[in-house]
Amino acid sequence: MTRPELICPAGTPAALRAAVDAGADAVYCGFQNATNARNFVGLNFTPQEMAKSIAYSHERGAKVLVTLNTFPPAGKLALWYGAVDLCAELGADAIIVADIATADYAHRAHPGLRIHLSVQAAASSPEAIAWYVREFGVRRVVLPRIMTVGEIAGLVADIPCEVETFIFGNHGLMVEGRCSLTTYATGQSTNMDGACSPAACVAYDREPDGSLATRLSGFTIDRFGPGDTAGYPTICKGRYLAPCREDGYYAFEEPVSLNASAMLGELIAAGVHAFKIEGRQRSKAYVKKVVAAFRAAVDAIAEGREPELADLVALTEGQKQTEGALKTKRWR
Repeated sequence: MTRPELICPAGTPAALRAAVDAGADAVYCGFQNATNARNFVGLNFTPQEMAKSIAYSHERGAKVLVTLNTFPPAGKLALWYGAVDLCAELGADAIIVADIATADYAHRAHPGLRIHLSVQAAASSPEAIAWYVREFGVRRVVLPRIMTVGEIAGLVADIPCEVETFIFGNHGLMVEGRCSLTTYATGQSTNMDGACSPAACVAYDREPDGSLATRLSGFTIDRFGPGDTAGYPTICKGRYLAPCREDGYYAFEEPVSLNASAMLGELIAAGVHAFKIEGRQRSKAYVKKVVAAFRAAVDAIAEGREPELADLVALTEGQKQTEGALKTKRWR
C-alpha cells in the first residue's frame, strides 16, 4: 500500500518545528503579507524565518510548501511575483497557488519550482484540473471538502496529477475560494487580503444578562451564555435571530470540525497521494498532538496494522466532529 504524505499546518516557526518533530512529511506555511490566506497579525513567516524553517525541515527529511493562495488585485501582481521568486531562491519544495497569473508566472520564470493548486482555486472536475496541469504544469491539486470518497476515486482515475485531501480541521462548506461574507462587514477580502474576520474588527462584549456577544465591525454575529466557549468570530459560523424562530440559529453552518481518521484506509484505496491537516491559526500544542496522532494512524495502515485512532474531539471546533461529505453528501 502506498503511504500518503502527511501535510501539516504551521502558522509560526515554532509550530513548524513542532509539526516536523511530530512526524510531518511536509509543512505548509506562508509569508507575512497578503499572498497568504491566513494573513493575521502574529502569524506567518518573515523571509529570514522562512529560510531557517526550510533548512530545519530539510535537515530532518521534511518538505516545506509555501502558500501563495490568494488572488492579487488587478494590476498589483508584484507582491505575488516577488513571493514566487523568493520561494525559488529559498529552496521551497512547492508553492500552493490559486491565482492563474501567479501560476503562469511561476511556470514561466521558475520551471523547476513545483506548483500545487490550492483548494482556493475550487477546481474539482477532471476538465478544470487537466487544464491547470496542461497550462501551468501543476503537479498536485488540493480538493474541496465537498467530495465523497467515491467521487475522489473517480477523479483520481481521470486526472494527470496527484491529489491531496483534507482529513482534519475546519470544515467550511462554502465554495472554497469564493467566500466574500466577511468582506461586507470588514472591508477586507478573504480572497485578496487573506483576512477572514480580521482581529481588529472583532469585539467581545459582556451583556447585562451576563452573556457574551461577539461582534464583527459592530454587527452582532453570536451570543454565548455564561460558561459557554465562544466560537470562531466569522459570519458563516454565527447565530442569528429570525421572525420564525424564538432563539438564535446557525443560518449558514454550525461550528464543527472535519475528522476523517476512520476513513484513512478508504482514502488511500481511492488513490489519494497526500493528507492535509488544517490549522495554521492553532497553537503548536494543537499541531503536535494532531500531527502525532495522524502520523501513527497513517503508518499503521501502511504497515497493514489496525490504527489506534486518538480521541481528538477536544481539539475540534465546538467540540463537534464530522466525516462531512467524505461519508455521504446530502445535497446536490
